[in-house]
Order: sequence, then C-alpha cells, then structure tokens
Amino acid sequence: MSTLPRATASADCVTRDLLERQAAEFPDKPFALFEDGTSFSYIQTLDRVRTLAANLRELGVNKGDRVLCWLPNGRHGVCLMLAANHLGAVYAPLNTEYRGALLEYAIRLSGARLLIAHAILVERLQALDLGALEQLVVIGTGAQALEGIEVWQEDRLSAPASLPAGFSPLVEPHDIQALIFTSGTTGPSKAVPISYLQSHVTSTAFSALTASDRALLNLPMFHVGGMGLAYRMLARGGSIAVVTSFSSSTFWETVRQYEVTTLTLLGAMTSFLLGAPPSMRDRMHPLRHVIMVPVSAQATEFAERFGVDIYTVFNMTELACPIVSERNPSLAGSCGKARTGMELRIVDEAGCDMPDGMPGELVARSDIPGALATQYLGNPQATAATWRNGWFHTGDRFRRDAQGNFYFVDRLKDAIRRRGENMSASEIENEIRAFPGVLESAVIGVPSEHGEEDVLAAVQANPGAEIDPEQLLGFLRNRLPGFMVPRYVRLVVSLPRTPSQKIMKYQLRAEGVAAGTWDRESAGIHFRRTRFPGEVPAPQAEPGAP
Repeated sequence: MSTLPRATASADCVTRDLLERQAAEFPDKPFALFEDGTSFSYIQTLDRVRTLAANLRELGVNKGDRVLCWLPNGRHGVCLMLAANHLGAVYAPLNTEYRGALLEYAIRLSGARLLIAHAILVERLQALDLGALEQLVVIGTGAQALEGIEVWQEDRLSAPASLPAGFSPLVEPHDIQALIFTSGTTGPSKAVPISYLQSHVTSTAFSALTASDRALLNLPMFHVGGMGLAYRMLARGGSIAVVTSFSSSTFWETVRQYEVTTLTLLGAMTSFLLGAPPSMRDRMHPLRHVIMVPVSAQATEFAERFGVDIYTVFNMTELACPIVSERNPSLAGSCGKARTGMELRIVDEAGCDMPDGMPGELVARSDIPGALATQYLGNPQATAATWRNGWFHTGDRFRRDAQGNFYFVDRLKDAIRRRGENMSASEIENEIRAFPGVLESAVIGVPSEHGEEDVLAAVQANPGAEIDPEQLLGFLRNRLPGFMVPRYVRLVVSLPRTPSQKIMKYQLRAEGVAAGTWDRESAGIHFRRTRFPGEVPAPQAEPGAP
C-alpha cells in the first residue's frame, strides 16, 4: 500500500505550506510571468497572496467558504487561487463562457457568498437567481450594479491589510482545495470538490517535471488542467508563464519569449501547429517536453520536427491521472499504463472483468484513501451512480492489451468534447427545445477535421412550424457558451426512436453530417470565445477557440 506520512503530509500537499516553503528557500526565483508584462518572484507572490487573503478575510471569507472566481487566465486568477487557499477557503472558478441557465445553476450550486468577476462578464448576471451570493468584486471597469448584491471595485482586494499575527488556520490534505465544474452527461454540469491530497497525487504523475521547468499555462484555470498545472509547478518549485489562451500563430514566439520548457497540448492544437510551413526555426526554442492529450497519430512527426519529447496521460476532473505513458510512446492510440498506486479494470455492464482486447467501461480506484474525488456537490444521485461498488466509473469505454496498455475506444456517456471542452448534450438539447417551433432535438458529437468533435443538432419541428437554423443559433448564442453552440443543424421530419420511444443517437451518429445538414461555418458564422481587454485576438483565419 502507498502511504502518505502524516508528519509531512500538509507540507507536501497544502497550497499555503508549499508557497511559504518555496518563498523561504527560493525568495527571488521567478514563479509567475504574465502577458501584461508583470512577473512575481516567490517572495513577491507570497506577499501579494497574504495581502489578498487579508482583504478576502475582511470580506468575510473563512476556512471552508467557497470563493467564486470568474476571470480569464492572469495574475488576478492565479493570486486568487492561492489567497483563497491561504485562508483554507475553496477556490471555485467559473468558465468565462458561462451564461444563462448554466451560469445560474453553477452559482447557486456553489453556495458561495462572494464572486470575483471580470467587468465585461458582469452583465450576464442580470436577471439571474444568484442563490446565496451577497458580494461581488469587479476586476476592471464598466460593470453594472446588481440588485441585492454589494458591489466592490478591484481596489477592495489590494488595500493595505495584514492577517493577524499567528494566523494559520489548520488546513489538512483531505480538506477541499477547489471546486471544479465539469460537464454533465444526462443532466446539468457537475461540481467536483478536489482535495489538496488529490492535487498532490495528480502532481506525482508528471514525473518529468523539475524545479528548473517553466510551464506555459495556456489552459484555462477553470479547468483542472489549468489549475492543476499552476499547483504542480508550485509544488516543484518551478515557474509558470500565464497566457489567456492558445494561439497557433503566436505559439512559438510565446514559448521563446517566456523560455517555456513544458506545456500541454489538447486535441486540435497539435494539428494546428503542424499545419504551419516548416521553418529553420522549428527547433530554435527551449521546449523540452509536451503532454499531448490525447496522443495523436501526428505525435512522432511533432516530436521529430520540433525536437521535443512527448508524453500522454488519461485524466478526468474526478481522478488523479490514473494512466500515464512512457517517454515518446510508440503504440498508436495508447494512453499508457496504469501508474503506481492506481488500480484499473475494464468491466461490462454487470461490473464483471472483460478479457484483454475486449472493450468495456474503465473503472478506477486509488490505494491512497482520498486521493480521488468522492462526490458531486449537491447531486447524490449522480454520486451514487458514479462511485459504486468501491470503484469510480468513468463512463468511458476502453480496452487493454496483454501488456497492460490502455486504449480509449469511445464514450458511454452522453457527452461531447470540442476544443478541449467537455459538454453535456442534454444541456444543449434543453436550450434548443426552448426555441419557438421546436418539438424535440437530439445533440451528438461528429468527427471534426481538427480532431475531437463538432456539435450536431438534429431538430424536429412542431407540426406546421418551420425552423430557421441561423435564427436558432442566434437564440442559442445568448443562452449557451459559444463552444456549446452547434456547428451543424439537421432538420428532420422525425427523430429515430426505439419501441420505448428513446431517441436512437447511435443511428444519428452513424449518419453523421448527412446531406442537407446546415453548417454555420460554411455560412460564415463563427462564435469566438470572450475576448478580454489587453488580449491580442487570434487571426480570423485560425480555427482555434470557439
């Protein structure tokens, strides 16, 4: 059995202890560099975090409270995560594309009393039921007042303030560090409480990282991939270069400018970078290794062209990287093998083991108690369905070969993955059904030319009604994050159903983008993600974020 020594557990796991230790050992070493030109050493980071934590405490934040953070990647988001954890509070980031019912649901579910949000997002809060929310701190200018909410400007968080002498609430490895919202499957998005211990165990999966590495934090901190990367580099005593988003056109210049040695590439990012014409500068960079998720058929080409090592992992918000690869994996399509401390099985619907080579659901557990998430906040039904018989059920179909290599096959759950974002088909379907004239809809993922999936909505109209796909998408754009708005709309006379009247999505998937399907990209309609002041927009020709 793996063990976590109690005498050193907090020092190894808890964010506050990690930051204080690194600031004591390497006070002048850079920790974080930002696009606005600022950079913080470890001791500067600690000083800022202590001031911010003191101001949060004056706003009533205590140990265990959830602090909602609705911001793009940047110095505010990084410091807020560390400051909330400094108090023993829970960092709860929100997707900056959230709006409408999805936003309302997340805020209410969190139970948070305090939200720190960027000014350009605040208007989306109007007319929503904000649950327990009482206070809002606005980063930037131009925000509107909210009825019943005490609104502060960002200087409320930077006022001179100090924590009381000796202030050090007991924070232990099993306490909750963060609340991360992940996609739903047959219902609303789920909130996953992540402990310090889970973050620590996840960090150990990335064995190639060292204190000399600088990671490019190009994944959003409202996902476990972004938040976890900041945590890992803090734990290693390394550094991070924080950028708002991925851009293939500026990628290598960013790597060179910030002397980045490691990063993560998701889905289509690899093909975008390989799509650029070869250059004499392709190997003139400090990058040493890349975590490629999933590892693509182009991995070898990428490694050889750019002179980097490739690794891959399989992970979910609820897990702790149970599958990791060797350096430069040679088996096409493999995610790697079960890492030390993780027990994995491939099972059928009854929970019985499948033979090697046969697909089934991947289930997992850790030999360190508490190293994986244990619940979905406020959702006991989904919790019971997912954590059952002593195993976490991933909802993903895998197969394993005789040598113990795992291969992703497909999803059992009704979820879609696009540009690194997981989404619930049912959430999109609910919003489509709210459009006048729609009787029923079925949303599926279809293969994208850039990897992962695009969203297709099959829509059945009420008798006598006509649906205009462009008007439908305009309606959805005000109710859904841009990445969830379907690319394809297929108008059908009726949806295929089983004798029990369940929609046969497998048939729709087999048909794919059938003749007559409307494609918004062919119609010149693109929904770009939210742009924040000071951010350099990606070129219009780049097929990056939605």
